[in-house]
Amino acid sequence: MDSPKIGGIACVDWSTGSLVGPNARESVKTLGQMRGLFQNQNEFERMDLNTIIYRVQWLAPVPDGTEGGLFWGTTVIEPGRVGDEYFMTHGHFHAKRDRAEYYGCLEGKGMLIMMDTARRTWAECMEPGSLHYIPGNVAHRVANAGETQLKLTACWPSDAGHDYAAIRQEGFGARLLARNGESVLVPTR
Repeated sequence: MDSPKIGGIACVDWSTGSLVGPNARESVKTLGQMRGLFQNQNEFERMDLNTIIYRVQWLAPVPDGTEGGLFWGTTVIEPGRVGDEYFMTHGHFHAKRDRAEYYGCLEGKGMLIMMDTARRTWAECMEPGSLHYIPGNVAHRVANAGETQLKLTACWPSDAGHDYAAIRQEGFGARLLARNGESVLVPTR
């Protein structure tokens, strides 16, 4: 009997969140790519638009859209703020709205911000070891509320897709802001 291959189809460096493997993909988001998502546009325009806000690496062992498949990835969000709003991921619903997802925090401090289709918005504290279930029909984004990188893992259905346009058009029902040394979820309307 042959011994199993070490590393399988990919390897993860748990200290950095980095993925390596033949089916690993990567996306890097800069501040400039997130134009219109932060509340304080005056402060946004004064910042270096090439600043990296977050990086996502994911393992895609099956093609996008494959029913019954899973993707797994890591996200690293840099510390920082635009005005008093924390650096965050773009946020999205799934294109197939009923698809759920899991997030797990590896390192750092942050908030998982979720919003249902009625725009009710709430947040869960992310800290090392916390595991978060994101139900279907719920938009989600993560904000780094700490002074160091926020590193998390995610697992989602390979046919879920991403609907970023809905967030670009309507935003979330609340924003995570720094107020008097605390992270506060503030309604947008």
